[in-house]
Amino acid sequence: MKAISASQTKCLTQKSRCTCADNSGAKEVEIISVVGHKAKKRMNPKAGIADLVIVVVKKGRPEMRKKVERAVVVRVCKEYRRPDGTRIKFEDNAVVLVDEKGLPKGSEIKGAIAKEAAERWPKLAGIAQHIV
Repeated sequence: MKAISASQTKCLTQKSRCTCADNSGAKEVEIISVVGHKAKKRMNPKAGIADLVIVVVKKGRPEMRKKVERAVVVRVCKEYRRPDGTRIKFEDNAVVLVDEKGLPKGSEIKGAIAKEAAERWPKLAGIAQHIV
């Protein structure tokens, strides 16, 4: 019997604004690039759940604003399908700021994070309040 394959929905593009779900000092960020994105010429990079993105901080503490950071997408508004057939979506698009090694910059994550992000980034699962 063939397993059900889940297609990863890529819904966040360049210039997408996301809330920052951790307590690192940033409130709102804008995606400027997706790490490891490969596409055809003139195609905008798109990110989905658990992807590593490059963001610029738009709102937050004064020392955090206008800084270019790395972040992991933990929640998306767009409904996506899991391998077991269930569909899931969240109320907002949210990211968590991380460093070059993938360690979170904040000490806690506000709200729930997706199971896919927790499996791919185990350090995020350790500081998350809920995993859905």
